[in-house]
Amino acid sequence: MENTDAELNLHTPGFAQSALCFFGNLLIIIVGMFVLKVSLHSLMFLCLIWTGAHARVLGYHYTDIRAMMSAGITQALPAVYIFLLIGLVIASFMHSGTVASLIYHGLDLLSPSLFLAAGLVLCSLMSVATGTSWGTAGTLGVVLIGIGGAMGIPLPLVAGMVVCGATFGDKLSPVSDTTNLAAMSAGTSLYRHIGSMLYTTTPAFVISLVIFLFLGIRFAGNTLPDDEIATIQQALAGQYQMNLLITLLPLLLMLVLSLKRYSAEISMTASIMLAMLIAVLYQGQPVTVVIDALWQNTPGSTGIESLDSLLGRGGMYSMSWTLLLALMALALGGILFRAGFLRALLAGFISRVRTVTGLIASTIAASLAGNMAMGEAYISIILNCQLFGRAYDDKKLDRAVLSRSVEEGSTMTTGLIPWTTAGAFYAATLGVPVLDYLPYAFLNYLNPLISIGMAAMGIGLLRKKRPPVNQGDHT
Repeated sequence: MENTDAELNLHTPGFAQSALCFFGNLLIIIVGMFVLKVSLHSLMFLCLIWTGAHARVLGYHYTDIRAMMSAGITQALPAVYIFLLIGLVIASFMHSGTVASLIYHGLDLLSPSLFLAAGLVLCSLMSVATGTSWGTAGTLGVVLIGIGGAMGIPLPLVAGMVVCGATFGDKLSPVSDTTNLAAMSAGTSLYRHIGSMLYTTTPAFVISLVIFLFLGIRFAGNTLPDDEIATIQQALAGQYQMNLLITLLPLLLMLVLSLKRYSAEISMTASIMLAMLIAVLYQGQPVTVVIDALWQNTPGSTGIESLDSLLGRGGMYSMSWTLLLALMALALGGILFRAGFLRALLAGFISRVRTVTGLIASTIAASLAGNMAMGEAYISIILNCQLFGRAYDDKKLDRAVLSRSVEEGSTMTTGLIPWTTAGAFYAATLGVPVLDYLPYAFLNYLNPLISIGMAAMGIGLLRKKRPPVNQGDHT
């Protein structure tokens, strides 16, 4: 019989062993990916063996280690459901003509010089309204990839812009799960947390917008000739009905349900069903083709190869690479977290922090390490709020500074790591590897750097005015 959580906590690793375990995993991944060019899934398996061996040294039995792995996966099951639903959303939106219509009309409205900046603003607005970075990337992001590719703008640059905008709302939206989780875990109010983040996120967003405006100027001469635009639009019109009042209904439904705070699963499922109805009743597609596409979509038949490839995206099968990687990373995170390796490692760093700037920098770095170790941001947010809570109280800092710093290290960086659920999802959905779009995700790494710089200058350091809501953290 597998041990309970209380029994698992009887074994406590030291700082040295925890550091060896954690950095050993990083070494396996870095050498494997960049030197040996080995599959990331295979590297995750080796990391599981390495980490499991360290847990065995602590005295854990195989059944204990398996329980830790299962717990790591179980805690992230909602993300797994979203993975599958996004694949269904993309496939159904392709067949309903939603994506095709947006590309068709977008070629007339968006100019190459303003495309990147406009795309950043559109993605930011949608992610703030819906609270989901994945939903934004899986819908509007896919459309922008199609339009950007048609305009001759490098896809890694377009993908970086999409990730910036999608993450912006995921961090700041009052209906975002990570925003609410960070506020709750740190013991501060939701809007106090959001207000605190505006100090550092606003300048990071403005700088990113200026960069994308500047980069867009380089593509001002990329305007497609009228005959090429006509060719693309004719190819799309030959396959789809283009009435926006009908084809945009699935997207609008998802937006409205999200604003009404329905769960992401309900919003997406309703949109999928509506898109399927439009595909059959309005686009005239066979029912069997539409249903089959939910499992594995097939390339379009417009006669333009890049366009056909885009229109063939989506389906549950398209998410399999991402899902398998995520499950392995979550299992690895389960061992690192529940065996105490990450807690011992971070507690060792916290004890060495002396200044406010060092505390904020350490919080961001620890949150990044949590993402790298556990494969997703949720546990990293909870763990780091627990570990750093007293340190912020000792420095007389408002807990909203803690929640802000944790989000800047967790939410903002999770999409920049190839083996996290977010990184793998963006790569699969946008069709661009994480390491290709990473240099262009300006907001995601500027925000943490600006936060540390502002702390060094004493800007935005909210001071504690009353006892924190949650006094139950521990180190």
